[in-house]
Amino acid sequence: MSEDLERLEAYTYLTVPERGTYLAIMRLFSASLMTDLSAQQVVEAVDGLPLDTAVSRLNQLVAWGNLLPSSHSVRVKSIEEYQRTRSRYQLSPLGERVQRQVDEVLASAETAREISRELLGLVATGLAALSELLEDPGGADMVRARDTVAAVFAQFWQFRDSVRDFYAYLGQVLARYDLDGSEYAGFKNLLLDYVESITEEVVLLSPRIQHHLRRIWPHLDGLLERLDEGGLAEAAKDLGVVVQRTRGHSLDDWVALRAWFEDTGGRRSEVNQLRDATLRALQSLLANAKRMIRSSGQATSRRRDLLRLAAWFDAADAGTAADLFTAAFGLYGSRHLGLAADAEAVVPATDSWWSRPAVTVPVALRERGERAARGRPGGIVDRSAQQRLLVEQAAAAQDARVRAAAELLSAAADLSAVRLSGPAMQLLLELMAQALGAGDPAAGTAVTVSIDLGLRCELIAKPGHALTLRSAGGDFTAEDLAILIAGHEPDIAGREPGSAGRESGGAGREPESAGRETGSADREPASAHHEPGNAGREPDSASREPGSAAREPEQPESEQPEPERTGTELTESGRG
Repeated sequence: MSEDLERLEAYTYLTVPERGTYLAIMRLFSASLMTDLSAQQVVEAVDGLPLDTAVSRLNQLVAWGNLLPSSHSVRVKSIEEYQRTRSRYQLSPLGERVQRQVDEVLASAETAREISRELLGLVATGLAALSELLEDPGGADMVRARDTVAAVFAQFWQFRDSVRDFYAYLGQVLARYDLDGSEYAGFKNLLLDYVESITEEVVLLSPRIQHHLRRIWPHLDGLLERLDEGGLAEAAKDLGVVVQRTRGHSLDDWVALRAWFEDTGGRRSEVNQLRDATLRALQSLLANAKRMIRSSGQATSRRRDLLRLAAWFDAADAGTAADLFTAAFGLYGSRHLGLAADAEAVVPATDSWWSRPAVTVPVALRERGERAARGRPGGIVDRSAQQRLLVEQAAAAQDARVRAAAELLSAAADLSAVRLSGPAMQLLLELMAQALGAGDPAAGTAVTVSIDLGLRCELIAKPGHALTLRSAGGDFTAEDLAILIAGHEPDIAGREPGSAGRESGGAGREPESAGRETGSADREPASAHHEPGNAGREPDSASREPGSAAREPEQPESEQPEPERTGTELTESGRG
């Protein structure tokens, strides 16, 4: 029972505020057979639908059971196209049936469905022919029997649905108590002519149909067994697939057909219920006739009162007419309370007050006419819990990226030999997009570095090479490209090791960094402060590296060319 109720979630998209968007998406999928669409294709077909919103709506329809993720393979030419088309969707059997019912309801709303009376006569003729086939001593011709069963049940089901729809519309109309003379006359003719003819047709043909069903019933089990031969039910018998049979191929369909014309199991037949519904319709019509006669005799119409009110308006001045209008209809003018309008809310003067949002009036001003608020002001809201939650979410996202980077580094030797996780595949696609934006793989400039993850990605042109990356979200093939993933440790000083002309660093540097040239006398205090062990040395000897005695004399600071410094060097020099 719970599983059956869960299937009703497929109707949820018709009850949410965004049902217009959901209905447009479902009609797009049900427009043709086996439609397979991506979120980008849905955005292009539905006006005013952003891509993020389309992805959210499609995933929600999957959760409700209306859509299914598609497993069709696609071929793309770029990473951007792959990200747009990697998630594809198709219509589920339940979603297709629900959408078909929705379209039928919307197409037939507030309309009277005509009853095809000739269908009942065709049903009686078909049952008579089928009973003759089954009673044939030489055995029934199953080709003719199968065709006859299909025709009989198609005609009967259409007749049954049209009868129910028509009587539902008739009951809705006759429940009204505002019918005027012309409407009453029209519905009276409808009941006396059309409904009476339908009822007479049903009463005339019901005994014949009952007689033919009694003749068919002893042969029904054998007929049903032979009807399934060569069909889908027989082919799927050993596969465990539940097949919904054609009308008339199951015992329940025949029981429902017989119950429509005969009383079975203590339940009245549909023919008797049709007679009762016709009788109730006639009673409702008589009740409307009595109401119209009673209202005309007792003068309950307000026409005379409205004419008198119109005469008062015609003779009154402007002030009296306003008071008379207020007293008659209870409509009062607006009260101007002097509230400041919202500066960001621009409301055109042509807009109706009915559709515009109401202005919020403070309780003190609305009830007591006071602008000053009573009581103590409210305390400051403690948002520390929300802040901690945001910090935890950011830390979790960063941890996921770090784990994804570690996974890429572990698989860097051969990316095609492992199956990457979703976050790792997403990070790799992000690095590839940044590398392609930074340069050309053919020129060797398609390189990107992630400082926070310590990761370096380089794309190299390799004609004729195809690299297939597998992940939980699908496979990705990069053609004519090779991907190199390596770790990256940033240089603190922002320079390559071994470069000349470096400034002095901190005490934690390598020994050769202590011998960097200071350049002038005014830098000695900074060098002495940074390296306490050099306080007693001469400026020239303390700043030279071993083996530098043959260097040329240093130029004055004003003439010596200043080496190019990075932002890290300037920061460290300033600390000295």
